Amino acid sequence: MNKKASKNKVMQAAIELFNVKGFSGTSVRDIAFKAEANVALISYYFGSKQGLLEHLMTHFLEGYVAAIESQCLDLEDDVELIFDRLLQAIWNVMVYQQKHHALARFVHREITLDTTLVRELMSSYLAKEKHLYHTLLVAAYERGEMKARANEYFVLQLRGMLTMPFLHPQYIREVYHLMPHENHFLDKYFSELCQWVSTHFKDAVTSVPIQDQT
Repeated sequence: MNKKASKNKVMQAAIELFNVKGFSGTSVRDIAFKAEANVALISYYFGSKQGLLEHLMTHFLEGYVAAIESQCLDLEDDVELIFDRLLQAIWNVMVYQQKHHALARFVHREITLDTTLVRELMSSYLAKEKHLYHTLLVAAYERGEMKARANEYFVLQLRGMLTMPFLHPQYIREVYHLMPHENHFLDKYFSELCQWVSTHFKDAVTSVPIQDQT
C-alpha cells in the first residue's frame, strides 16, 4: 500500500471511530488497529490524535468553503444572475457534504463544542463562509435582484438548512424515513431550498429558468 493510500485509510478509520465512540473515547491504538496500520505511521503523518483531528476538520472545511467561494469570483464583470450563483453555491455545498457525509457529520458535531481548535476554525473558515454568503447577497441586492437587503438571519437560516441533513442523518432516517445520502433526497431537498431562497428575490429574477446544477 502506498503512502497516500495508507494516510487515507487512517483518516477513514478515524472518521468512523470518532463518529461512533467520540474523539475522547477513541485511542490512537484503536485507529491504528482499524486502519491496519501501526501507531508510528499515525505519528509520522499527523503527530498525534489531536493533530489528526485538526487535519480532518481543516481538510473538510477547506473544501466546504471552496464550494461557496467558486461562485464569488469575478462578480463585477459577470452578467450571470447572482440568484443563480447563490443556488449553485448551495448545490455545491450539499453535494460536497453528501460526498463526505461521515466527515461532515463529525465536523458539524465537533463545531458545537467550545474548544480552542473550534474557536480558531470559527474565526477563519466559518467567518469566511459567512463573508462569502454576505458577498453574494450584497451583490444581489445592489443589482436589484432581491426584494430587500438580506440580514444575518438569512445566512443563519440558510446555513442551518444546509447542514441539518448531514448533522442529523439518523434522525431523518428514523423519524422521516428519508435517506440523506441518496441522490433523490438531495434533489428534493435542494428543490425546497430553492423555493425558500426564491421568496427573497424579485419575481422577474426567479421566473428566469434556473441553469442545471452540475
